[in-house]
Amino acid sequence: MASKAELFEAVSRTGRALGSGKRLELLDLLAQAERSVQELAEVAGLNVTTTSAHLQVLRDAGLVASRREGTRVFYRLAGPEVAALVAGLCRLAETYRPDVQAALSSFVMGDDMRALSRAELLEASTQGEVVVVDVRPAEEFAAGHLRGARSIPLGELAERLSEIPMDAEVVAYCRGRYCVLSHQAVRTLREHGRRAALSAEGILEWLGTEMPLDDASKRS
Repeated sequence: MASKAELFEAVSRTGRALGSGKRLELLDLLAQAERSVQELAEVAGLNVTTTSAHLQVLRDAGLVASRREGTRVFYRLAGPEVAALVAGLCRLAETYRPDVQAALSSFVMGDDMRALSRAELLEASTQGEVVVVDVRPAEEFAAGHLRGARSIPLGELAERLSEIPMDAEVVAYCRGRYCVLSHQAVRTLREHGRRAALSAEGILEWLGTEMPLDDASKRS
């Protein structure tokens, strides 16, 4: 019969798998969509060998699942609970570590932008008070998105402004709290005379919650 110490030791192996900034980043990317090792390596700025090693650690910890298609291996989160774990860890670090607070402020929260909470975004979207725009790459939108959101990737936003009514307030969202795409989108919208705000959260924080996501909850 296993002892309590052995039980905690077994659980700790999952915690140890999270002890790498790059592995957390890979989980963040996998919360958006299933990806091949090669795709993950490119987006994360790693070589394929290093990416494969990180993914093996995550798989051994039960945090990701994989499938093979020909010579390519595709990875996905083991379940929405993994996204909740990563989001919760980030929130915990932001709350109790001043260095994380400072880094977050300088990285994504230095702009004077109105940020809608989860409840505020859901209410405004439900009431039709805002146009919600998903500024992630199109393949991530296809894998899962906020119900009712429009897909306008950041790189196409300036050219597709005509698709957004002039008198509408736009709320942009992206991968999560540590994603700068929505900040850049709000700046672009304001430069073109549009009213714009951003969502304080993104797909990472919404997986497995009450937020109405299309397809995302079915990926695992």
